[in-house]
Amino acid sequence: MKRKLSNQFFRNFLVIFLLTILATVFAFVLLSFASNLISGSLAKSRYPASAIIKEDYKEIDATAVVQSGGGVQVVDKEYRVVYSQGLDTIGKDKLTAEEFTTFLTESKSKAYHYDILYQPKGEFWLIVTFPTSIRLDFSLVHNKEASAGDFRRAGGVIAFVMLSYLSIIALFAFIYSRITAASIIIPLRKLSDGTKLLREGDYSARVDLRLKNEFAELQDTFNDMAARIEHEISLRKKSEEDRRGLILDISHDLKNPMSSIQGYAELLMEKKGITEQERKEYLEIILNNSKRANQLLTELFELSQIDSPEFSLKLVKTDICEYIRQICGELVPQLEREGFKYEFDISEERVFVMLDTNRFSRIIQNLANNAMQYNPEGTLVTLKLTVQNQQVVIEFSDNGIGIPEHLADSIFKPFVRGDDSRNSKTGGSGLGLYIAKKIAEAHGGDLILCPNENKGSSFRITIPAI
Repeated sequence: MKRKLSNQFFRNFLVIFLLTILATVFAFVLLSFASNLISGSLAKSRYPASAIIKEDYKEIDATAVVQSGGGVQVVDKEYRVVYSQGLDTIGKDKLTAEEFTTFLTESKSKAYHYDILYQPKGEFWLIVTFPTSIRLDFSLVHNKEASAGDFRRAGGVIAFVMLSYLSIIALFAFIYSRITAASIIIPLRKLSDGTKLLREGDYSARVDLRLKNEFAELQDTFNDMAARIEHEISLRKKSEEDRRGLILDISHDLKNPMSSIQGYAELLMEKKGITEQERKEYLEIILNNSKRANQLLTELFELSQIDSPEFSLKLVKTDICEYIRQICGELVPQLEREGFKYEFDISEERVFVMLDTNRFSRIIQNLANNAMQYNPEGTLVTLKLTVQNQQVVIEFSDNGIGIPEHLADSIFKPFVRGDDSRNSKTGGSGLGLYIAKKIAEAHGGDLILCPNENKGSSFRITIPAI
């Protein structure tokens, strides 16, 4: 890539160089053409020395020249200025032969136009002077009468100068093209290297061009793309790890009750002389384990529904206060049966929200089930409903054993339970809080675990009011 791009730049600069030379030559031709067009209208062309010279310099009329801003001087054979009108650039009354010769030879290099004519009869030089407006002197003269040796030497010098000039310009074009190409090639190479690293699986690759032009925007876009890819890959890896963990947890939680059911069923079939009391105990164990397995499968089905892209709620306008009172009424028999105390504080005003009444009740039920499963008898369960800033806030608390600190950040993840031993007698499936949080989020709200300085645990449910 480097060779092709740099050579392309060099060729482009050479083309520009050649076009510049052609444009310069064309400009000189235009200037020459324009000079010929306007030369007749200039004062120096209207009043040449040949138009006003006389045999007797005393008869010369310099009025028109002076009125046009020029001057007329006459120098005799003794180099004396015997006549002067208007502009005088000689500045002396008498010149030496050397001074007059210098004046004649240097007249073309001064900022004045001199038209000098000799009058042989009057033996004097007539000098007509006009200020030069603009003069561009460039000429190439070739005389065929010159010697061949002089022509070769002069031609060789001119050719050497032209070749040196062109070589220097070509060298500058080459250097500049390389510098320009490098300013593009180096950022492109870094971006290309970063892209190769991404292709090879190094998603931590980033590009630092240290530029503030369009490449900086490309750098930011590349780094943002790489960061997003890295984030997506990490999420995918985490999702895969969670999936493996979920399968392991499901297998573990289903294996125990199914093994227990199978073992006691085989015992009933094979054991002889079993008493009625033993048979009832075995059947009760089989029934409880089947219920536990069925509950786990039901919650897994509900979990798959909630995580499905097609999951949607059947929302209806509901008075949340009246709705929560009904749920609390259904909880009272369970709480009393388990020996729990309870307090409910629900606003008496009518507050409307958009609810899927079947789904939302699972949040309160799951929180109540957790409280009853992990806490001892006599635990106080409280529920309080308030409205704050167009948000319905439901606080569900207990003064029981609380949630271990090491589980506080992961309590809403699947299969996380307060009992690390995964004992079926002291804990549920570990899906209840995860399902409850997903249902709250689907309603546009949230379910969080609140810091509780006192004994027990406290959850807060929020849902927008309408």
